Amino acid sequence: MNLILFFSISKHKLTVVGADAMYTKPMTRDYICISPGQTMDVLLHANQEPSHYYMAARAYSSAAGLEFDNTTATGIVQYSWSHTPLSTPSLPHLPNYNDTQAAFDFIRSIRGLPKKYPHEVPTKITTHVITTVSINTFPCPNGRQTCEGPNGTILSSSMNNISFQTPNKFDILEAYYYHINGVFSKGFPSFPPLIFNFTADSFPLTLNTPKRGTKVKVLKYGSTVELVFQGTNLVGGGLDHPMHLHGFSFYVVGYGFGNFNKSKHPMNYNLIDPPLLNTLMVPKSGWAAVRFLASNPGVWFLHCHLERHLSWGMETVFIVKNGKSLNATLPPPPPDMPPC
Repeated sequence: MNLILFFSISKHKLTVVGADAMYTKPMTRDYICISPGQTMDVLLHANQEPSHYYMAARAYSSAAGLEFDNTTATGIVQYSWSHTPLSTPSLPHLPNYNDTQAAFDFIRSIRGLPKKYPHEVPTKITTHVITTVSINTFPCPNGRQTCEGPNGTILSSSMNNISFQTPNKFDILEAYYYHINGVFSKGFPSFPPLIFNFTADSFPLTLNTPKRGTKVKVLKYGSTVELVFQGTNLVGGGLDHPMHLHGFSFYVVGYGFGNFNKSKHPMNYNLIDPPLLNTLMVPKSGWAAVRFLASNPGVWFLHCHLERHLSWGMETVFIVKNGKSLNATLPPPPPDMPPC
């Protein structure tokens, strides 16, 4: 799965009861919207006339002019003891491929179950991080005259204007544990290095080119983190990004369109029943905010789950330092760990 998908079953309702292995408040809809890296637990009430019904999935793509697989995948839901229908089953109604409102009406409706499964949404934040998620370009490498990106460039991506470069000799976990220098640096910025209208319709071409680096963000054990993803429209007018964090689940406390306002938008956060997820969809021309407790020591990957964006550099790493107890300490690597 490398596209955000709408999914529906003809003449049936779908009830979402869980996401990313956590229970959610039951929510009944005609369709679901699911992104790469995400899981959902969905109940189907087989309460229609015994027959055959189409289930169908269609890509959601908000980027204007971007090529994608615009086919509709189908399958058959067959009731037991039903006969083959004389006519072809009807297709379910799916939102249009570019229906951002339908996608986020669904996403924003997912809620946690705090009464049955009490949560601990961090309210006193010790670490604030705001990061842009951007599609970018680099000049053609190796003396080539033109590449296939816009204006003859090569496509890339970044977080806070850093296009992540994966180490090729030692992995970051190994380098961190054994104190190997020169593999990564601790300079991932907590805020965008340049503030501008991230969701504008046009930009100077000079803003399209990020820096390359292998920069990580170091977190103290037990710190409470608020992480805000800010989408940008730098190249191609922007699009949605399914962002995934290894090692943690986070509370999704807010979504919005436009530029995040740190003085205004936190006042409207959902701190009552936010869903606990490990993947969320950052809206095109918008932002999303999450909170989590850094209680899992180690080296944890944060990245866009669209494979192209990941390969282009839309990723970074959180390193959570050891706590004071043995259970809060990163264990040593196994003796049979294969080399990088």
